[in-house]
Amino acid sequence: MTARPGAPAASDVLLERLLALHPKKIDLSLGRIERLLAVLGDPQRRLPPTIHVAGTNGKGSTVAFLRAILEAAGLKVHAYTSPHLVRFHERIRLAGRLVDETTLAETLAEIEALNAGAPITFFEVTTAAAFKLFAEHPADMLLLEVGLGGRFDATNVIGAPLASVITPVSIDHVDFLGETIEKIALEKAGVLKRGAPAIFGPQSRAALAVLERQAARLGVKPLVAGEDFHGRPENGRFVYEDERGLMDLPAPRLPGRHQFGNAATAVATLRLVRPDLPVAAYERGVAAADWPARLQRLQRGHIAQLAPNDAEIWLDGGHNEEGGRALAEAMADFEDKAPRPLVIVCGMLTTKDAGAFLTAFRGLAQELIAVPVGADHAGRAPAEVARIATGVGLPAAACDTLADALRYLAARDWPRPPRLVICGSLYLAGEVLALDGTTPT
Repeated sequence: MTARPGAPAASDVLLERLLALHPKKIDLSLGRIERLLAVLGDPQRRLPPTIHVAGTNGKGSTVAFLRAILEAAGLKVHAYTSPHLVRFHERIRLAGRLVDETTLAETLAEIEALNAGAPITFFEVTTAAAFKLFAEHPADMLLLEVGLGGRFDATNVIGAPLASVITPVSIDHVDFLGETIEKIALEKAGVLKRGAPAIFGPQSRAALAVLERQAARLGVKPLVAGEDFHGRPENGRFVYEDERGLMDLPAPRLPGRHQFGNAATAVATLRLVRPDLPVAAYERGVAAADWPARLQRLQRGHIAQLAPNDAEIWLDGGHNEEGGRALAEAMADFEDKAPRPLVIVCGMLTTKDAGAFLTAFRGLAQELIAVPVGADHAGRAPAEVARIATGVGLPAAACDTLADALRYLAARDWPRPPRLVICGSLYLAGEVLALDGTTPT
């Protein structure tokens, strides 16, 4: 099933049709997907042992650590993540490989026919497709990332996961999950299941109180970061510790102090559910784990060609207050090691709190250049992002395109090559990778 040169792939045509089956992109409910899964023979009941991962920040990175460690141990791993950056295929990984075009297109076509035009959201119908594929292809483990929230997320139709993981909870998607950390934590806690172990990554006190209360109602005693397990950088290494002892591991390949917390959550999870894994798998996995657009260095390609000579360029999909704080912390660490002028190139959606995200860069970044996010998404106008940046104390300008922003910076006279961080939206990150000719594999 190969597309003609210049023609859209069959899966893209199908996905576009499926997108039209429900007027809302997000409509949290389980009824529609349960109906479709029943027609498919309930594949969610035939999945490999599943680790269910919810949270606001760090879900994808935690899944990346889990997958790298398991694969380093020689296991076959399915993974389901979202959103994709360049191609939808990135969301579904079958036994270590991204789903191929023929398999994806055939599965989507079958599901479209069985659904028979009934209302269902894009995420629900594609989650059903993923479950069907995961049930049909053998694997030792499935890593299942929640799309949004937890309680009414389409992935939450699974029965008894091997473990439920909740990464840091923070303010995001307030229109759907609530405006307080407590309300959002309650939605995330919806993935907890009676009889299934729970692992909580680093949390605020308010979020942890809600998560622990919900766990207690289910008779679950969770493992809690900072209490039951600890992970920290030390002398260029990653030191992990729990009641079973201490492990001296390589530092994560993924940059940023926050990645030590994500790595520790992954290690704690696997030490609990797969105590047979050798130390060597943790050593290789932590050092090898990779996750695109999470402080990804761009050193070659179209972006580097447009940027100022010898600029250091980073790409990050962070887009909420906690994401901004983690990114700014990483930039401060970089500045301590190798000072450079820091410029933020930022595009954001109207649904995100741009002021909360950008505040963390005040006093750290020399300036901000605002750019648009693709027309398919509810992007803020660059001028609006620039006004918000100015309002939180960041000198700012606006450009009509990312390429214009890079050329504008390249035309400047820099005392030393700058450090550029392109951030504010995973959709912008996807556009950057596509422009750069880089497709995640």
